[in-house]
Amino acid sequence: MEKMTKQFVGRVYGVQGQIVLVHCESEYRPALLELLSAEDSPGVQLEVHSYSDRDLLYCLLLSSKEEVSRNMRIVTEGSTLSIPVGKSVLGRAVNLYGQPVDGGKMLEYSDTRPIHPIARTAALKSKKERKLLETGIKIIDFFSPLIDGGRLGLVGGAGVGKTALLTEMIRNLNQTHPGVTIFTGIGERIREGFELWELLHKTGALDKTALLVAHINENAAIRFKIGAAAATLAEYFRDEEKSDVLFFVDNIFRFVQAGNELSTLLEEIPSEFGYQSTLQTQIAQFENRLVGTDKNSISSIQTIYVPADELTDPAVAAATPYFEAIVVLSREMSQEGRYPAINILKSKSLALDRTYITEQHFKAVTGAIEVLNQYERLSRIVTIIGEGELSAQDRSMYERAMRLRNYMTQLTVTAEEQTGRPGVFVSRADTVSDVEAILEGKFDAVPPEKFMYIGTTKDLEKDNQSTRL
Repeated sequence: MEKMTKQFVGRVYGVQGQIVLVHCESEYRPALLELLSAEDSPGVQLEVHSYSDRDLLYCLLLSSKEEVSRNMRIVTEGSTLSIPVGKSVLGRAVNLYGQPVDGGKMLEYSDTRPIHPIARTAALKSKKERKLLETGIKIIDFFSPLIDGGRLGLVGGAGVGKTALLTEMIRNLNQTHPGVTIFTGIGERIREGFELWELLHKTGALDKTALLVAHINENAAIRFKIGAAAATLAEYFRDEEKSDVLFFVDNIFRFVQAGNELSTLLEEIPSEFGYQSTLQTQIAQFENRLVGTDKNSISSIQTIYVPADELTDPAVAAATPYFEAIVVLSREMSQEGRYPAINILKSKSLALDRTYITEQHFKAVTGAIEVLNQYERLSRIVTIIGEGELSAQDRSMYERAMRLRNYMTQLTVTAEEQTGRPGVFVSRADTVSDVEAILEGKFDAVPPEKFMYIGTTKDLEKDNQSTRL
């Protein structure tokens, strides 16, 4: 939408939280999503959301509420909310307006894009050859691999390690991915954004990464819109710069929550479970922009907070169908001190198919899942009568499963300061070979506890050598 000279629209009629009611007093009627501002205070930014009737506008407040007053004159230039695009955003952390929040100088840019495109680009599902991305995290690459151009969801409650795992994946994928990285922080803590910034700077990955953040203390409208701004930036790099894009989101639930807050303020009728009636539409509009073309891909990894650890929560259930891979984090494993705290049997991936993984990987993963299912059954028996009462065959199966579970624990670079031990990157090929060896019984003589937080089984040999010395 091209800018025009400032056109008087009307005056502020009332304020309801982050919703501003504007009474139209001119013949001009702004379009939906049009950006309005105060005539005497350009810092006041409003976006047209809906019409209550012919003369009353409901607008989302995108600036400070303290600057808005009754009868304030509202004008428009006919534009919509836009964000700077181009290589100048790489290496920077910006807000919804493209203004830096990293303490650096203002961005120098020559082009912008509206965060809500008038028409979608002709970006269809990628027809390019789809390969697997390697995160270096054993349990994910083996049980829930991510397809290049696909989506992976990290699902879990509070305090089970979603953000730490996401940060490790950003670091690892940045090392080998040839394209750009876009991180979107929706409603998360300022501390977490700062820690990610420091990690990217330390590892040298910041130069090809753009961070867009709307922290938890910001307006619901800003938290709700930041996802669209980040998607616009991803589309720009995919279509204009011809780059593959790594797209990270923390946290999709906060996006839903911000939409719910706005829905409540707009007095819209909620759904049966208290969420906004437009929940499915809002998630679809966001996720359907994260698609590839026949030349370039957008690979997305997103965290999803689970309220009260209830996986059937409507916000979680609405988002999960869009993911090719789901990684479910477990509070029980977190309490046991097993990290990454992933519930293997609840996690899944469409990539566990011979189309994407090798025959060796396919046989190893199906064998591992069978062993872990047996472990679930045997662990209930052991709880009641003890391991000594198992048959020799069941005891062998039980201990192999324990070795496998322990092997899937891993030290990460992002937690080095907390653990005091260096993190490791483990290739998928090494993981497949090690799991195969465990299932074949090659390590039956090694106690299961020796497998905790090793990188590969080669570390067991090093431990044996140091013990002999």
